[in-house]
Amino acid sequence: MAKFDKDGKFVKSWGSRGDAQGQFNTVHGIAVDAQGNVYVADSGNKRIQVFDRDGNFKTYILNVGSPSGICITPGEHQYLYSSNSNPPEDIDANGEIYKLELTGQIVGKFGRAGKVPKEFGTVNAIDCRNENELYVGEIANWRVQKLTLHP
Repeated sequence: MAKFDKDGKFVKSWGSRGDAQGQFNTVHGIAVDAQGNVYVADSGNKRIQVFDRDGNFKTYILNVGSPSGICITPGEHQYLYSSNSNPPEDIDANGEIYKLELTGQIVGKFGRAGKVPKEFGTVNAIDCRNENELYVGEIANWRVQKLTLHP
């Protein structure tokens, strides 16, 4: 991971390849919460690692499959969305999207692998400008879906 200041000047880097705390195996997504904590979708290790703004390891989130696209909502109460993305060569495996508290507690999940609306083919990006409206970019299906969630 690399950190740059607002002017693009290199500040520091952290991490290496591997499966230990602070190491990565195929990073697919990064998101930052309101406190500056950095959430890293470490899909090869089937976890989301969480670091403070200085790159110090805080915790990790497990049991969300192989996270790829991640997103943190804005606002006073933030949520983390994470895709359990199937590999492009196996569109029939996995595919759900998890909604989590920033602590890693799962509060919901939806979707599955597939090609029809509300099914997903290798989610690579999620945009969540609010808690109940997502834009989901898929590689295998070559599309973006707009989803409106009903709590």
